[in-house]
Amino acid sequence: MHQRSTPHPVASAPVTVIVGGVAGGMSAATRLRRLDEDREIIVLERSGAVSFANCGLPYHVSGVIADRASLELQDPARLAARFRIDARVRSEVVAIDRAARRVTVRPADGVEYELGYDELVLSPGAAPRLPDHVAPDAPIHALRTLDDLDAIMASLDRLPAGARAVVIGGGYIGVEVADNLHRRGLATTIVQRSSRLIGGLDPEMAAPLADHVLERGVALRFGSAVTAVEAHRVVLDDGTALPADLVIAAMGVVPESGLARAAGLEIGATGGIVVDATHRTSDPAIYAVGDAAEKRDRADGSARLVALAGLANRHGRAVADAIAGRPSTAAPALGTAVIDVLGLTAASTGWSEEVARARGVEVRVIHSHPLSHAGYFPGARPMSLKLVVDARTDRILGAQAVGTEGVARRIDVIATAMAADLAASALADLELAYAPQYGSAKDPVNMLGYIARNLAEGEDATIQWHELDDALAGGAVLLDVRAAGQLAEGTIPGATWIPVEQLRDRAPEFAGRPIVVHCRVGQGAHTGARLLAALGHDVVNLDGGYLTWRDGMRARAHEHAMDAATAELRAA
Repeated sequence: MHQRSTPHPVASAPVTVIVGGVAGGMSAATRLRRLDEDREIIVLERSGAVSFANCGLPYHVSGVIADRASLELQDPARLAARFRIDARVRSEVVAIDRAARRVTVRPADGVEYELGYDELVLSPGAAPRLPDHVAPDAPIHALRTLDDLDAIMASLDRLPAGARAVVIGGGYIGVEVADNLHRRGLATTIVQRSSRLIGGLDPEMAAPLADHVLERGVALRFGSAVTAVEAHRVVLDDGTALPADLVIAAMGVVPESGLARAAGLEIGATGGIVVDATHRTSDPAIYAVGDAAEKRDRADGSARLVALAGLANRHGRAVADAIAGRPSTAAPALGTAVIDVLGLTAASTGWSEEVARARGVEVRVIHSHPLSHAGYFPGARPMSLKLVVDARTDRILGAQAVGTEGVARRIDVIATAMAADLAASALADLELAYAPQYGSAKDPVNMLGYIARNLAEGEDATIQWHELDDALAGGAVLLDVRAAGQLAEGTIPGATWIPVEQLRDRAPEFAGRPIVVHCRVGQGAHTGARLLAALGHDVVNLDGGYLTWRDGMRARAHEHAMDAATAELRAA
């Protein structure tokens, strides 16, 4: 192995080497410098940029972010001048000698050298998954770094008008890239193995996203896996070949834990690097942050991977504190995220209903469909909210929201409440800013709290959209109590329409039968259910009303279409 001379640290000053820049690594480096002026800090970044806005990369594809330079937040020269940080790009760490506390670095010229450390911080991030079979001349790219972005932009510049793009994966990155390719004018198709976009959302919350994407002109192929990417096409598992002048692999990521594994550090079942509450690995001299490190789930303390820039930034800062002798315990992760889906916003925090039920938790689920602000003020837009609650403890497990305005704000409020361990019922008592152009006197978050409190105190009983068929099969009668003008939106098959105002007179018609009552969003049905209960009927409210049921049916339609395609493939 070739040896290269490296800058010598100040005599007796400790040396911290950080592998990987961007969110986690650069937060650690700059925070550590502010805490310790004498320490030698060296950042080794494999790509050509040490500090860039990776979450903004898709938006340069369309020109929404026109200036590519604005995405590079710091460069080595500025970091050296302002922070006295030695940042080296095109420098890949290929080995760790834990006993000697040295790393082996491979720079762009391939001449390796060793570098000693007192503390080592691993922030290598996560690598994109790729299809199993990719032809050498396939026009496929992933989007992780500025280098990746430059390669994509160069490919786009060579394509003719009307070129065709295929995005493999319908998660956050896939949807954002598809959105921006569509904005640029490419005929874009998203290929998604499952039956929904944004896998962290429950089906009835994700269904409107698919409808919206299709309406905007982006094609969707649900229930399809890519078997090969060739020079001008993407081959699916049903034999379909999609023409493709550009292919983006957005199939998810895997933690870049190979370097840590080779060094003998403990790797968890998730594939991420195991760390303690101060981000220290199984080697006391080595820390790990960012997408490669395991986090602790807020709900149950289990290990999980969360590839989010906000967490990476905070954890990088926390590592610097620990190295500087002021350690603090890392807060467990909620996984709070938000995305723009071709003009529609989706956000979530914590567990979905599916995750909670899969882990054996008895849940109460609340759907609502409020307006973004007071309905009497012009411009109010609808949104859908979902709250997942532990039925035994009234603890908030998660929340989801879809809409245009006010979505991120509501999820942020709920995420804050979860971090403070507020009960679901306590949302009713939050004092939130109100003016008619921003919200309502009873904010949508407050309304979730009122519903949660009613359920916790036994004042209400509800069933979910996916439980309705079983209730009707068991002999329940379904009453639609909407106003006449709302029926044009559609009706639930088998429902009997009786406006709330007529329930007192007609209630005897349903004596002895269990009743499910529904309105448009759940509020009118709450009034009807309370009335029927007072008259002695066994009654439950269809949570979220007709709108939630409709979205659930859309989700089922996507699943059935996927199942039909699978059956056709098997028959062939």
